[in-house]
Amino acid sequence: MENYTNLINTLLSEDKTTGDNHSEAMIHYTKMNVKRLNRWMSKGVLIPEAVSILKEIKEPQQWIVLTEAWCGDAAHALGFLWKMANQNELIKFEWKLRDENLELMDQYLTNGGRSIPKLIVRDKEGNDLFDWGPRPSQIQAAYLRMRENQMPYSEISVELQKLYNADKGVSTQKEILALIENVT
Repeated sequence: MENYTNLINTLLSEDKTTGDNHSEAMIHYTKMNVKRLNRWMSKGVLIPEAVSILKEIKEPQQWIVLTEAWCGDAAHALGFLWKMANQNELIKFEWKLRDENLELMDQYLTNGGRSIPKLIVRDKEGNDLFDWGPRPSQIQAAYLRMRENQMPYSEISVELQKLYNADKGVSTQKEILALIENVT
């Protein structure tokens, strides 16, 4: 994760973010997301069942997360994904920028869109075990309801932030654990 945060901080020092859009708004989102990611990295707690299930993985896995620095959903998930992967030395964790890896991203679309973050978990032969993202299902359902009700995105983002803060990463962890249990 250090190389990810170093990249973001370097880009911000140049008034840039990841991707091609370096607008004031995207830089603002990136700055907020750095704070969110740092908060989850320092204060986010793995649920006990996550620790025990992850430690039971007996075969190597590769966890690839497609992300971008300006993505609010990624800021809420990435720290937990990294912490989960670090529970077992057989899990290799890496992140990739979505916009620099569109060929990969386009294999894991959500409702036809390039929604991130997207976690791709592969076995030691490189076969997909599962993918997850961009949000926990209950937060995704709330997001879709808000979109259906034509709520302005500025309001949607505030509501999503409240949902993520109340959830504290628990739903993300539980959904990934269920996927792990299905393949092990």
